[in-house]
Amino acid sequence: MSLLYHRFMSDARLEQFKQMAAEFPDAPMAHFSLGKAYLERRLYSEAVQALETAVRLDAQYAAALVSLGDAYAGAGQPQKAREVLTRARDTALAQNHASLAEEIDERLSGLD
Repeated sequence: MSLLYHRFMSDARLEQFKQMAAEFPDAPMAHFSLGKAYLERRLYSEAVQALETAVRLDAQYAAALVSLGDAYAGAGQPQKAREVLTRARDTALAQNHASLAEEIDERLSGLD
């Protein structure tokens, strides 16, 4: 597939997630999906905003916490990334997600 086609599909997907977050402002998954789409594009400040909303709506959303940590790291805020990823790790362990906790440990070690 052409790069132009891929870019068009990516733009359409991003717009779809923006619309979903607007239509369902109280749905953590909508904001998480939007944040992940921004992360893929390395639009870190936009990703932080969307993912902070997802986490505010569901403080136990471990995947959103991990992605928020990634967004902070990408935005050049390693201290915030460390705080959020530590919280994500604690949440993952509390939810018996040992493999996710290990993945988070790798991210934390990469912040040093």
